[in-house]
Amino acid sequence: MRGDYQQLVDEISATLGAPATLEDRDFGLIAFGVHDSDDDLAMDPVRTRSILQRRSTAAVRAWFEGFGIARAQAPLRIPPDPAAGVFMGRICLPVRHRGVVHGYVWLLDDGHLADLELGRPGAQTDPRLAQAMETTARIGALLAAEARSGAELGELLRALLVGPPAGRDEAEAALRDALRGTARGPLAVVAVTPWDTENPAEAGPLPNLSGLAAVCAIAGRPRAAGSGTAGASTGAPHAPRTSLAALVRLRSGASLDPAHATAEQLLRSPRAAGAEPEPRSGTADAGGRGPADGARSTEHGAGPAPSGPVAPSGGGAPSGAEHGARGTGRTARGAAGRGGGAVPAAPAHGVRGASAGVSDVRRELGELPAAWREALAAARAARADERFGPVVNWADVGPYRLLTGLPATDPDPAVRPLLELGHTELARTAEEFLDRAGQAGRTAQALGIHRQTLYYRLSRVEQLTGLDLDAGEDRLLLHMALKKARLARA
Repeated sequence: MRGDYQQLVDEISATLGAPATLEDRDFGLIAFGVHDSDDDLAMDPVRTRSILQRRSTAAVRAWFEGFGIARAQAPLRIPPDPAAGVFMGRICLPVRHRGVVHGYVWLLDDGHLADLELGRPGAQTDPRLAQAMETTARIGALLAAEARSGAELGELLRALLVGPPAGRDEAEAALRDALRGTARGPLAVVAVTPWDTENPAEAGPLPNLSGLAAVCAIAGRPRAAGSGTAGASTGAPHAPRTSLAALVRLRSGASLDPAHATAEQLLRSPRAAGAEPEPRSGTADAGGRGPADGARSTEHGAGPAPSGPVAPSGGGAPSGAEHGARGTGRTARGAAGRGGGAVPAAPAHGVRGASAGVSDVRRELGELPAAWREALAAARAARADERFGPVVNWADVGPYRLLTGLPATDPDPAVRPLLELGHTELARTAEEFLDRAGQAGRTAQALGIHRQTLYYRLSRVEQLTGLDLDAGEDRLLLHMALKKARLARA
């Protein structure tokens, strides 16, 4: 089907005599036409970035949606901004099917399309554009059909992972028929949490990720406010957090690299809720923009944004900083205390953005419910402890393999006083001390404090909890309680 998209994009390029690019509604690249030009300035950095990284940022999406592209029923012009690195304007052809937008076709316009009539009221649409829009409608029908197929696979995957046990055999058989050869593995499950499904139109599958066999959103169970942490107010239960489950085909049972690549791409989706802001402004084939909070970022600093849509920042080629902001997706296993040196402490309070977990390799569909539990537990661990990075394997989360399986309960009474907000620094000190097997020198160095200061804080911990840090069982209780509280905050 990908070849069908490429052929249709080439048809549009030939019809209008302009390089065309097709992106899905999340601004993920699907296909792009040939750009035949000897002019180095003809293909601006924003299009280059879109092709090389295959996805733009949430800030880019927000900026272009500010032009009304998500609501547009007809083509729109997007003006150039050479000072911001957008050397050519764009014409956006919204890709719709039965009133629902499924993507966008972007045409680069170096001025030769200035006389192209876009269909203003009372004016006749240019025949070339009418033909291009007919092709765009065919693209919309293909994307809609792919979305329906993906949604059906997602429903089967959800039924298998978390559905009633009585219906899992039927779901497994139906999923096996739908996946055909893929069902024989090797497979892995990726969990991304949290995942935004507030807008039903945005909750469908993501068919444009290589290796992705099926995907579905899974809502967690609501928990009472204050459950799992001390000092939190009680009251109505929190709304259940939704996570994404992705079934990934592996090239071999010896490598989880395809699952990591899928997880990293999913974390760059606008639907990866709670993700940290990008360190620099983003760009896309459609163009780019500065931060969505109204500050226009440049290489030399930041200033107030002009009113209306904001053009992309910077005039040079796009930086790779955003692409690498989340790291490689591998765990920091060695640096986390298995033979490594001092490790910066994770925040005692506060939670990172969306994180992803990867299950162990599976060969049979019947093993996927267990794989989902592994992936979700690993994602929770990554969200709780930044030493793991944004993507972590179930096999690499160490004690969290046990802790994530424990029921959500209030903290142990002895440790509860230490978890109050007023004792954040003491809790962090105790956790660092226990993470380093009670080695005072390494702990003081990691915290950047004098050893006597460390001893004073540890004595305060003992006073608050009544625990003896020279006793192995007391240390075990405190360590488990602190890690479990970290999970609860996440």
